[in-house]
Amino acid sequence: MTSFNLADLFESLSDAFPDRLALVVGDESVTFGELDRRANRLAQYWMSRGVGEGDHIGLCLFNGVPYLQAMLAAWKIRARTINVNYRYRAKELRYIFDNADMVGVLYEPDLATDVEAALIPAMQHNLQPGVDFEAAIAGHPDTREGLPTRSEDDLVIIYTGGTTGMPRGVMWRHRDLFFAALQGGNPGGEPFADPASMVRQLTINGDGIHVLGAPPLIHGSSQLASWIAMLNGGVAGLVPGRSFDAEAILDLCARAHMHTLNIVGDAMALPIIDALERHPGRWDLSQLLVIASAGAVLSGSVRERLEALLPTAMCMNNFGASETGHQGAAFYEDGKPVWVMDEAHTLVLDDDHNIVEAGSDTVGWLARYGHIPLGYYGDEAKTRRTFVEKNGRRYVIPGDRAKVAEDGTIEFLGRDSVCINSGGEKVYAEEVEEALKAHPHVFDAVVVGVPDARWTNRVEAVVTLRVDPQSADLDAIRAHCRDHVAGYKVPKAVWVTDNLHRQPSGKPNYKWARGFAIQCNDGASS
Repeated sequence: MTSFNLADLFESLSDAFPDRLALVVGDESVTFGELDRRANRLAQYWMSRGVGEGDHIGLCLFNGVPYLQAMLAAWKIRARTINVNYRYRAKELRYIFDNADMVGVLYEPDLATDVEAALIPAMQHNLQPGVDFEAAIAGHPDTREGLPTRSEDDLVIIYTGGTTGMPRGVMWRHRDLFFAALQGGNPGGEPFADPASMVRQLTINGDGIHVLGAPPLIHGSSQLASWIAMLNGGVAGLVPGRSFDAEAILDLCARAHMHTLNIVGDAMALPIIDALERHPGRWDLSQLLVIASAGAVLSGSVRERLEALLPTAMCMNNFGASETGHQGAAFYEDGKPVWVMDEAHTLVLDDDHNIVEAGSDTVGWLARYGHIPLGYYGDEAKTRRTFVEKNGRRYVIPGDRAKVAEDGTIEFLGRDSVCINSGGEKVYAEEVEEALKAHPHVFDAVVVGVPDARWTNRVEAVVTLRVDPQSADLDAIRAHCRDHVAGYKVPKAVWVTDNLHRQPSGKPNYKWARGFAIQCNDGASS
């Protein structure tokens, strides 16, 4: 075997150790051989219906075995699955069904009303998990007979979360995704040079890493966490269902001896902390070595609380995007995250796409080269803006701002799309959010720009509190913030809510927060 096609790799691992545990979803455990056979049966069903190379099947599913089974089955027949947010309503579903040119969808019975209202004529291969799903595939063989020969240039498509616009499908070749996002089969070490040596080594190594992805599989970070584990010969863990449940996550971490827990920022970390504090000693988490946050920053104060409760675990912020894969991690210095990027493939470019030199004051764009996606599915204009070529090298520039220090360290500033231009100064929301969340009375915070006649935009914050809002001193919170960031970055107003809306992945919902702040201003002035 010479191909880094993900289905080829999984099949080779399944042949090498079919009885090794691959997947734990709640109380259900699935071996490599069982998952391979389940995926074969679904692949055979799809092929019998004419689904094959280049076709797109949507997955509007909660966390469960069928999600990963479907991904593997599609790869086996050179098709592609499309992650669909199960919180979308009919209009949003219709957009993504059409945008992705889907030929079918797997969807939860609970979502039938909106999904079926959004179907487009081309979608003729639609199934619901459960009895109908099992009945449909039951008569098909669980072998690989007749499955096509694949290529490492086959595509995996991951739709973005649409945090700052409409979702777009990022097109990855299997080989590029394996090395850029799945860490080359060897997380934390050198990637494997060839598939055959990878299979031999993982067979010798025995059980690989156990990774529990807390976000829903509709988001790329959780999909990648699951495949990182399984393509390391290890175990992927998932809590079934549609909702985040901190106690269920800790139950599974303890029961399945998870080594790594992947979360999204404080929004997931804080409920876990609360559960640990409510039930001291309930869970044996001595094998949990890493709690990794991706997609949103795990603030310093929250990290310290987690590490105090789980002294054997290292808490870290990982950096990456659907368009880049894994790019680096952060350590803390004076309470602020300092990002250490993958020096081999990550750098900072200026507005003309020249490399920013160390020690320059230039605020540039964080970029990656090497194993990167082909572009966005069906969006050539956005592809040209995000994927650029300079001096014979191709880069992806997702939209993050950064500087390069004297020692070559990359200082991550924040996503340009949520950068606030206030009086000619640029304020990066993430930095101010970090300062706010360091205050002991602040549970969570999102920082936005609100239109202002004098400043163009003024910085404001929407927060949830650990204390009764009636007893909270919001001026003291602003004063605390001033000790951590420059005066022009301090929120002009702090608005309190009981429910700080976030995306299903845990990322801040800046659109909602901005609207909430504007409503609060209107109410205060009326």
